Amino acid sequence: MKQGKPVINSVMIVLAAALAIYFGVYIFKSFDTPYTSTLAYRYTMLDSTPVDGIIAREETVIPGQNGILDVTRSEGERVGAGQTVAMIYRDSQAQESHAELEALATEAALLNFAMNQGEDVESSAKLDETILQSIVDLRSATASNRFSELQDMAVQVKSSILKRSYTYGEGLTTDDLNARLAELKKQISTLRSQSASEVSRIRAQHSGTFSSRVDGFESVVTPASVRSLTPAQLRERMDQGRQTDSSAVGKLITNERWSYAALVDADAVQRLRVGETVTMRFTGDFAQDVEMQVDCIGQVVDGQAVVVFSSTRYLAETTLLRQQSAEIIFAHYTGIRVPKSALRMLKDTYKDEETGQETPYRQLGVYVLVAGRTEFKPVEVLSEGDGYYVLKPAASDRKALREGDEVITKATGIYIGQMFNP
Repeated sequence: MKQGKPVINSVMIVLAAALAIYFGVYIFKSFDTPYTSTLAYRYTMLDSTPVDGIIAREETVIPGQNGILDVTRSEGERVGAGQTVAMIYRDSQAQESHAELEALATEAALLNFAMNQGEDVESSAKLDETILQSIVDLRSATASNRFSELQDMAVQVKSSILKRSYTYGEGLTTDDLNARLAELKKQISTLRSQSASEVSRIRAQHSGTFSSRVDGFESVVTPASVRSLTPAQLRERMDQGRQTDSSAVGKLITNERWSYAALVDADAVQRLRVGETVTMRFTGDFAQDVEMQVDCIGQVVDGQAVVVFSSTRYLAETTLLRQQSAEIIFAHYTGIRVPKSALRMLKDTYKDEETGQETPYRQLGVYVLVAGRTEFKPVEVLSEGDGYYVLKPAASDRKALREGDEVITKATGIYIGQMFNP
């Protein structure tokens, strides 16, 4: 065993020396490389400015009443004047009685359907198709986060299945269905007379879009009031907390057009014009691009101004929003992104074949490595960012710059046709 130690030590020394030589050669070649390069790729650059602001709408708060509240409208749902927004139950017993009444009314409607259906295969097939489509719609709504629609869709699925069961699954005769329907009507009549004084309805005074969130800004921040705000006043509105009315049923947004009052820096204000349409990119829960009209541009105070934008789109999706961050997108540039070090100015002369006169010219472009040989590809600069350019090819033939090209970013004495070993 003792004789083996020198051998092991020698082997370890040889391996260490080999590794040192390997890494030394690698480092030397790295520093000795005559050029550096990178791949060009497609890129979209935004010309935008970030803003913070507050959403203003024409809103009417729906006051509540004493009792157990049951809101019957979903967030962002359209409500007509006179339609029921919520039910008020005197106590829990009244609520249970009303739920039983609704269940009996549903069953009675299903029985009527069953009695009016024939026993033909075509009707059965159509009902099966309706059930499958209802399930598909329910799954689609869940996947796309349309949670406000889930309750109605779940009721539709249940209703279709019950219809299928009554009509084809239980083997009931016409006399059985008539007897059950008569019994249901009697129970419904009794419950209605008992609950008449125990249940009241809150109806919409105006048509509009329903929202369950009452944040205290409804009468303070309106499309009309934000037009006269100074930057300091808008910041104050955004910073202050509002006392919410916990007893309110919700609110109705009575105008489809909603506004967004934003604090905009002075240099960006100069690029806006009243009446024009700009793209606003909202962030957070409502990550969406919205085409909005510039309604009002306030005076610049301390480097900022209040600019009011408005839109008639996405009202139902923005009912829960108030203070919001966004970007004003003035333009976007799609081209090929390369580092700034890759851009070069080629100086050359053009010789007229007829006169023999030579004319100097300059051409902006990049050197691209193709099969180990350099080619010069002319370009136009669309925009620039921090350390990079977004370029547009200045040619449409094989000399055009394309995404995936190996662009040379650093080389000494580079020229067209120069050979580089990989």
